[in-house]
Amino acid sequence: MFKFVLILALASSAASALAEQVDPAAIIAGATGDWNGDGNNDLALLVAPPEPGDDIGIYLYLQDKSHSLQRLVTAAPGKIWGNGSLDGMFGQDPSIEARPGGSIAVSSQNSAIGRNRWEQTLTIAYRDEQFVVAGYTYSYYDTLDTDENGQCDYNILTGKVVAKGKTSTIDPKTIAVSDWQDEVGQKACGFGE
Repeated sequence: MFKFVLILALASSAASALAEQVDPAAIIAGATGDWNGDGNNDLALLVAPPEPGDDIGIYLYLQDKSHSLQRLVTAAPGKIWGNGSLDGMFGQDPSIEARPGGSIAVSSQNSAIGRNRWEQTLTIAYRDEQFVVAGYTYSYYDTLDTDENGQCDYNILTGKVVAKGKTSTIDPKTIAVSDWQDEVGQKACGFGE
């Protein structure tokens, strides 16, 4: 009996942690598509952080199998940098879009401030009953030093990296969206070394 109560308490705790409230006024972008290939329309949202200056959250939903309602599957607050306010800086707006095959592209950028300009896209896919970061694309350039630039495309699931015109392979990884850190992609691409 004690084991059953403990398991029930742990399951309840995990469910309440995932079911955090999303302020409707904080939703800054959304996309719909069939993320898990079941023929139903699912939802992906970018949500502004509660505190200005914090990173933007990614919230991923699947349509429930029994009801035509969206069920929150992944809550990943503080995942991408960008403008989360209508009165924020231009050139720093994030975006989210459905891609063919059921993947999701989450893009962020700095194309307005300072000399270091960059664009980043996370490709998110639903694999083995979870949302994972399947791909990382990053490009940058310096507005004053034209030799300082680079581009990288990293397929995290296969380990294939194309950076600065060279192809290499590293160990494949499966990284849940909630566990993603940009440093993983930067390191694989050889940036910042």
